[in-house]
Amino acid sequence: MMFNQSLVRVRAGRKPDRGNPDNTIPDWSPGAVTRLTVTQVNIQPSIQQEAVDEERDAVVTGWHVQSDEGTNPDILAVDRIEWDGMTLEVDGEVARWPELFEDAVHHIEFEMKRTTG
Repeated sequence: MMFNQSLVRVRAGRKPDRGNPDNTIPDWSPGAVTRLTVTQVNIQPSIQQEAVDEERDAVVTGWHVQSDEGTNPDILAVDRIEWDGMTLEVDGEVARWPELFEDAVHHIEFEMKRTTG
């Protein structure tokens, strides 16, 4: 498999919850987020769905991401991904595949998706 692609992981900052100052909530404002360029990944199409009803036409497009052997990029289910001019959501948990016979990560895999409509 080729691992010559890259993406940008976007992680929200935290801000106080107006309803409960003891809690914090995600802050997606431009000054609060952190970005990390992740290289050595392979990104492939995985899903294309269209749902039509009287209120809207929804299109869901998804991609499967796998990192190269020996990599463990800092990506979580709550992150967003910037790739190919789009901002995408991590769909589900990030799978960290174990290295055989060692206490280490072999590679990660996750799905990312975009919903429009």
